[in-house]
This record gives sequence, structure tokens and C-alpha cells, in this order.
Amino acid sequence: MRNAYSSVLAIAVILFVSTLTAAQQDDPSRAIADGGISVAGWKGKIDANEEARGQVLNNAKFSQDGSALRFTTGPAVTYWNPANTASGNYTVKATFKEPKYMNLNNHSHPYGIVIAGNDMGTDQQSYLYCAAYGNGNFIVRGFGPAPFQLNGRRGSPNAAINKAAGSDEPVIQEIALAVKNDKIECAINGTVVAAYDKSAVVTAGKLKSTDGVYGLRFGHNTEGLVTDLTVTKQ
Repeated sequence: MRNAYSSVLAIAVILFVSTLTAAQQDDPSRAIADGGISVAGWKGKIDANEEARGQVLNNAKFSQDGSALRFTTGPAVTYWNPANTASGNYTVKATFKEPKYMNLNNHSHPYGIVIAGNDMGTDQQSYLYCAAYGNGNFIVRGFGPAPFQLNGRRGSPNAAINKAAGSDEPVIQEIALAVKNDKIECAINGTVVAAYDKSAVVTAGKLKSTDGVYGLRFGHNTEGLVTDLTVTKQ
């Protein structure tokens, strides 16, 4: 009986991995027409693995849409304005709206806040981001300059994160990253969903400092609007 159960479990794991791999292969990063950055002062860099696959920054689009910032990707990308810096204790937050959930992809992709950016635009850049998915998950991840995960490769679910009613339905998230003395906290829709000791994140191979540039992070094949990007000193 135990051997039969083990066989069924093994088959289930294989099917899950195969399905996940197929989904990823069926969802390669697009090249967005008329891409590039048209918001004054802002810069961007796509992920190294996107570059290795031949993607370029102009295959994603970052533009002004009234009082909002509009993003359409393309390759996974981080955007920042070098004039936007924060140090000491602070909170950076913004509201993200995905008007049509999964409009450009076949599974949920994240978008969120970047802080602690140093050496941005270089191969040695380091930063931390907290991003939400429209399926109720979130991910906290960094580059220093190699990528590192703080809550797993696929993130974690949390009841505070809004879920889209279905494909092409709208979903809105308010995301904040804060540095508070010896802690770094991510809050989504007013609830702290993750907290980390600063000493575990500002260390060799991870962040150079929590002082630095703040900005925005978008997964590949994602489309939406950002409003009310602000920084507040504590």
C-alpha cells in the first residue's frame, strides 16, 4: 500500500513540474512595439537572464499616462529615477492597478516597489523589491548583484493581497517597503506581510546598504498603471 502511495505521489510531482515547465515555456517574454522609456529622468535595466535570451530594454515600455505611470513588459525590468533616493528610516509606497489581469500572460506575474538601489544600471547593481501577484501571492527578492530570494522562488500567499476575479478582470494593490531601524518590512494593502532583520539583508552577496535609489519592478509580460509613488521619512 505504501509503495502504491509513493508511486502516485511521485507521478503527481512529475506532472506538476512538467505542467509548470510547459507553462513557462509557453510564456516567453514578448517584445513590445514602440517600447522604451518616455518618462523624463527615468532609467531601466532588464534582468541578466533576459539579456542572455536576446531581450533588450526597448522591448518593454514605460510611459506617462496622465498622473499615472504606465508599464507594459516585455522582459522583466526594473525602472528608477536617479533623483529618487531615500536613506535612514523611510517608507516607499505606490498603488498598482492591473486593469486586465493576465492580459499578456498565461499565469500571474508580479509588480512592486524597489528600494536600496546602488550601482544601478551596472552589472554590480544591488536592490530589494517586494511585489504582489494578482492571484494573492507576494514575493520579496533582491539582487546583490546575484539574485537572492527572501520568501521562496515563487513567493507566498497572504490574505491581505487582492485577487483578481478572473482573467482580464481588474485588480489593485497598494505596496509599501519600509526601513525601520533594524528591520525591513513589506506591507500590502495596509498589512505587513513580511519583515526581515536588516543585518540578514545588508551583507556580503546581498544589499550594499538600505540607503539608495527607489523605483519600480515589473515581471515579464505584465501591463498596468502605477499611481501615488511616494517616499515618507520616519
